[in-house]
Amino acid sequence: VGLDSTWHFTTKNDSTFSLPIGSSNALYTFMISAADNSGNGKYDPEIIENNINYGPEPFEDKNGNGKHDKGEPFVDIGLIDPTPAVQIFPIKNSAPTVQWSKETMLPKTSFPVMTVGWNASDLDGNSTITKINLALNDTTKGVVSLPSAVNLITLRSTNWNDIKPEFEILINGSESNIFSSKLGNLKLDNNNVLYIQAVDISNAKSKFIPLPDTGSTWYIKKPKGKLLIVDDYASHDEIQSFYNNIFNSLNNGSLVNKYDVLDLKQSSLPYRYITFSETLRLFDYVFWYSNSNPSLDLANLATQKYIQGGGHIAFSMTFEDSSGNFQFNLSTLQNFLPIDSLGEKSPVAFLFPGAEVLPANQNDNYPNLKTSSTIGFVRTFYPNSITAKPVYDISSRQINGNIAIINNTKNLFFIGLPLNSCNAINGSVQKLLEKIFFDEFGLTQ
Repeated sequence: VGLDSTWHFTTKNDSTFSLPIGSSNALYTFMISAADNSGNGKYDPEIIENNINYGPEPFEDKNGNGKHDKGEPFVDIGLIDPTPAVQIFPIKNSAPTVQWSKETMLPKTSFPVMTVGWNASDLDGNSTITKINLALNDTTKGVVSLPSAVNLITLRSTNWNDIKPEFEILINGSESNIFSSKLGNLKLDNNNVLYIQAVDISNAKSKFIPLPDTGSTWYIKKPKGKLLIVDDYASHDEIQSFYNNIFNSLNNGSLVNKYDVLDLKQSSLPYRYITFSETLRLFDYVFWYSNSNPSLDLANLATQKYIQGGGHIAFSMTFEDSSGNFQFNLSTLQNFLPIDSLGEKSPVAFLFPGAEVLPANQNDNYPNLKTSSTIGFVRTFYPNSITAKPVYDISSRQINGNIAIINNTKNLFFIGLPLNSCNAINGSVQKLLEKIFFDEFGLTQ
């Protein structure tokens, strides 16, 4: 059997051959000759018949050294058909295809961080795909070519104050695997379109596939400052207004138009764990508020990584208790909070208005707080004795104990109450947030 002049001996009368694509179109010549076994009685390392070199006689390589040695059985090839049968196979290359993954659903608005994935295929075999082209807003310039094995990336811009901001490309969302080239043509505070294309070994290309498609928009907004407010409240219009008013008043209004809000309940992030974690890293300070059903999965994943990267974060939330069973266990909270154990919980599952929330140490100059509305699912916590200390104690008919903590490095604060329900002493929540962000965290603008 011969394929493009390379011959192989076989005793079979059928075989399957792979015809690789090396150009857009290929022409393969397949020849077959019959040979008898009445040779010259000795092993021939080269058989030439009818002006055709058929190569060495087949043998059994018993010692595995890749050559025929004396005593090893061989087929003594004799006469060979002088007119081989010939079949020509014209092979036409198929262009690859690419499509965005099901998880890749862009929100209408985002910060300059996004994670996307895709699936590329080729009828000629996926191994023929050589690269993935990526472009932002313009497919004629600024195209970045990724290895064909890559199918998930995080795009992140950290130079948004530059005249020409760019996206870093994190392969598989990994901080330790940032691609050597950056993706240009980024338009901040404007709509953007991401394009992808697959290219195969013959340079055949798929169409550029846009994201989002023509029926949607992707508005990328530039961060206003160093602070991000994470709104994790189920019903939040009134609550969001409360916190906006508070933060607009902090430090004599120094944060007006200098912070951003991420609404977790309204935002659908693709590959949410990666995208959310990288979004936090755009900001130096985070205030995360919720009611009794916070996004614990995101808090578990992102908090410690964010702090280790130099961030500062403050939490205000409770944790839902259904039929006496909390939705979390101690280890869940310890993944992102410096606590040793869970303390007392309200036996009636809610806290009445007028409950006093007092500083654990008056010398720390934290303001007194008092609840202004009923709060559900309140419980106390014991801070880790080595890494944190109590900030507030609660004292009421329903519950007593530590309700707020700060870690010793002063980059994490937690209070187990919604602060929007703790402003019965007018201005007290504003004073607390000023204390946390400006005095403890060292927020500057």
